[in-house]
Amino acid sequence: MEFTTEHIELGRSIERFIASEINPHVDEWEQAGIFPAHELYKKMGDLGFLGIHKPVEYGGMGLDYSYAIVMAEALGTADCMGVPLSIGCQTDMATPALARYGSDALKREYLAPSIAGDLVGAIGVSEPGAGSDVNAITTTARSDGDDYVINGQKMWITNATQADWVCLLCNTADGPSYRDKSLIVVPLDTPGVTRGERLDKLGMRASDTAPLYFEDVRIPKSNLIGEENKGFVYQMQQFQEERMWAGAATLKLMERSISDAVEYTGQRSAFGATILDNQYVQFRLAELQTEVELLRSIVYRACDLYISGEEVTTLASMAKLKVGRLQREVADACLQFYGGMGFLNETPISRFYRDGRLASIGGGADEIMLKILTKNLGMTPPPKGRG
Repeated sequence: MEFTTEHIELGRSIERFIASEINPHVDEWEQAGIFPAHELYKKMGDLGFLGIHKPVEYGGMGLDYSYAIVMAEALGTADCMGVPLSIGCQTDMATPALARYGSDALKREYLAPSIAGDLVGAIGVSEPGAGSDVNAITTTARSDGDDYVINGQKMWITNATQADWVCLLCNTADGPSYRDKSLIVVPLDTPGVTRGERLDKLGMRASDTAPLYFEDVRIPKSNLIGEENKGFVYQMQQFQEERMWAGAATLKLMERSISDAVEYTGQRSAFGATILDNQYVQFRLAELQTEVELLRSIVYRACDLYISGEEVTTLASMAKLKVGRLQREVADACLQFYGGMGFLNETPISRFYRDGRLASIGGGADEIMLKILTKNLGMTPPPKGRG
């Protein structure tokens, strides 16, 4: 991925915004378990940050996806992962299919104000019995004249308590699981929609997460994104952007964790020398920095291919798998070098340790990424009884 002056300046602008509008409030938001999404998103919308790669006619910048990766990487300068996750939900999880396949009227009603920061979006895929197994969702949207009548439940929904609308994956037909689903825009103030209580999570504390319940929710069919029963395909495409975003979003946070560990161990003495004087510590931190740079290379390569219109499921899945595992590795190794101080909540590495654990679960668990990779790389044996 070739960086231009425009890429660099965009990244700097986002980092300045994070330093002034997010980081001073992170501790407060973490304690509260929520951040003011409407207020923050409006500020970001005014600066164009919520529509970097979205169409100009709906308020976006109309730039290619490399600029979105620059934004994702810049979000790694935030002092927590929860707020960047919620922002990424708005830009790279809830809106890609709407921007690509939604009708003009639907995009003007929901995409344009989401880009402007006037509406907060959410993505509704996971359910209590269907996390990484998207085929297993049971939420239904039954046809009734010009409407759908929706019944079901979604779980672990980012932005759920503040969102104005959700991009909802529902079963709209009987048949093969990959041809019976649709994506529908559902305003969350519609009668029959109930927001559950905010979930008490291990990490990502500043990001509000809750279940959503749908009981005989009547939505006009004009809120269908694209074609009926193609929602599974659309959602798999959305996952490509989500997984590239995930691969980029903590690169700088991991680098900062490593450099902070270098600084701390260089000042901390034990047995007549600093902790950093131990060659093992030097080698381990250097190895981790190398791994971060290798992950960056995968993300950039996937982005280049994506911009060219090529299929990037394999590389995006590799990036998603690697970032989840590498975050755990970096956080655990750096925390160890802090000793007892690393176990205190006041030390930033402890927050990263908690926040980073989600990456191997959300957006497709590690095991799902491995299943995709073994299939795409031709490693899956044929079913028994077949040659």
